[in-house]
Amino acid sequence: MQKFIMQPYRALVLRYGIFLFACVLAGCSALRLGYANGDTVTYWWLNSYIDINEEQKPWVRQDIERLFTWHRKTQLGDYAQYLEQVQQRLHHPVKPDDVMQDYAGIKKRSLVFIDKALPELTRLAMDLQPEQIAHLEKKFASNNEAYRKEYLKGNLEDRQLFRFKKVLKQAEYWFGNFTSEQEAQIRKASDARPLDNELWAEERRQRQQELLRILRKIQSDKPSKEAVSAMLRQYVERSFDNFTYAEHKDFFDGMRNGSANMVAVIANVATQEQREHARERLQKWIDDCRALAAK
Repeated sequence: MQKFIMQPYRALVLRYGIFLFACVLAGCSALRLGYANGDTVTYWWLNSYIDINEEQKPWVRQDIERLFTWHRKTQLGDYAQYLEQVQQRLHHPVKPDDVMQDYAGIKKRSLVFIDKALPELTRLAMDLQPEQIAHLEKKFASNNEAYRKEYLKGNLEDRQLFRFKKVLKQAEYWFGNFTSEQEAQIRKASDARPLDNELWAEERRQRQQELLRILRKIQSDKPSKEAVSAMLRQYVERSFDNFTYAEHKDFFDGMRNGSANMVAVIANVATQEQREHARERLQKWIDDCRALAAK
C-alpha cells in the first residue's frame, strides 16, 4: 500500500540501498522466492547500470551477499512487526496522517539499510572507471526515453486515467476487485492529486545528473573514503526529499498530501470482506518475513 505514497527513487545509490526493503514492500507476489534470489537480482540490476568489470565481480557479489545475510538476520523481524501494525490499522478507519506515518517508517528503515551499506557503496563509487560512468549515463538516457514514451504522452485526461489505472491495479492487489461505485471514489481521489509529469521528468534528470557529477568528482579528485561516504549519504537524503523541492514545494507537498488522502480513501471505501483480503495478504508477508529471518 505504501507504494502509493511516494514516487520511486531509481537512481543508482538509492536503488542499490533500498532494494531489500523493496522486496518486502513493493508488492512482490512471491516474497520468499524473490528474497531468496535477491542477491542475484541485485547484482544483475547493478550490472545493467554500470557494467561491472571482471576485477570488481568477486567483491561486488560478496558485498551484496554479506548485506543480504545481515538484512535477513537483523531486519526482517522488524519488518514483520511493522507490517503487523499496518495490518491492525485496517480494523479501523484510516487517516491520511496514518499513511504519512507509514511513509516515515519506510524512509527510516530504508536509511538503516543505506547506513549499513554505505561502506560498500563508497568502495564501489571509488572504484568506478570512466567507461562505467559513461555506461551509467547512457542507461539513464535510455530510462528517460522510456519514461517520456510512457508518461509524457496524451492530454491531461489521458495522463490522469493512466495514473488511475496504475493505482487501481495496486489497490486490487491488496483488496481484490472494486465495484464501479468504489472505483469512482478512488478515481476522484486519484485525480485530486496534482499532476505534472514534465516536472517529474525534470526531477529525474536532475537526480541523475547530480549522481553523475558526484561520481565524476570522486574519479577526478580522489577524495577520502569519509568524504565519499558523506557525499553519497547526502545524495540519498536529497533523493527522499526531492531535488527540486525548493522550487516546487507546493507541488510536492500537494502530491504527498493528496497521495496520503487517496490511500486513506482506498482503505476506507473497502468492505469488510475486502479489508480481510488485505489483512490476509499482509499476513502472508508477515509469515514470510519470519520464516526467512529464522533460516
